[in-house]
Amino acid sequence: MSAKTRAGRMEDVMVPPKTERLTFDPTVPNAGRIADYFLGGKDNFAADRAAAQLALALAPELPAMSREGRRFLGRAVRFLAESGIRQFIDIGCGLPTQGNVHEMVHAVAPDARVVYVDNDPMAVVHAQALLQDDLLTTVVEADARDPERLLSDPRLTGMIDLDRPVAVLLFSVLQDVTDDVLAMQIVTDLQKAIAPGSYLAVSHAVSDLCPETTAKLAALYQDRGSVTGPRRDNLRTIADVGRFFDGLTLVDPGLVYVPRWRPDGIVLHRPDSVWVVGGVGRKE
Repeated sequence: MSAKTRAGRMEDVMVPPKTERLTFDPTVPNAGRIADYFLGGKDNFAADRAAAQLALALAPELPAMSREGRRFLGRAVRFLAESGIRQFIDIGCGLPTQGNVHEMVHAVAPDARVVYVDNDPMAVVHAQALLQDDLLTTVVEADARDPERLLSDPRLTGMIDLDRPVAVLLFSVLQDVTDDVLAMQIVTDLQKAIAPGSYLAVSHAVSDLCPETTAKLAALYQDRGSVTGPRRDNLRTIADVGRFFDGLTLVDPGLVYVPRWRPDGIVLHRPDSVWVVGGVGRKE
């Protein structure tokens, strides 16, 4: 987990250096594997579980928030597929779990293509094994901090035509990029690369509702090494996250706490108890 704000447009910010491939170290907690633990998964290690237990001591609502985040993901993906999008890039997909993007998409549009992207070698190997027989879905090992390399990967370009509308999903990813300039650069580069009619969907934990708790969690994730980069004192605010949609048209209801984004049934948790916001923006 991480934090912060960023400036407006970043056209003249230097492109970050090429990122190196992560090495697999089960003794260092990983944000994706911690999330897997919160969702009741088994693809995590002792270091992940230890960090997760410390986080739960600070914020017992984290598993409920994770589930609400998955529900938001499902509603957003369904909206995008029903809007005619047939290409999806899920960046920072994490370990395969129940309700994967390709399953949600194919329930609406069986011909849609899905590319998963993650920089965790374990997540990539696991997902590739599960999807080896799926001709419409593939997995790319790449880093969100280097969009140019990510979007030029042969696995991605063999599946996705960037000259046609595409949905780029950044769920619980940008909160782990503690450098505000770099976070905005990622979004700017992705926006430039996608065709008009494309969408950017984002979810992001924020500090507005419980700044003391989120500050402690930000420190925990950074101290444990599951988030790297410049030290941040807290998570970004809603206003900060809103800047990621600069240049896009926000789909109704805009950027809101995720239980409020187009709920399709009974809301299981009060919106003010889920300090994760989400939104979907369209490139005109």
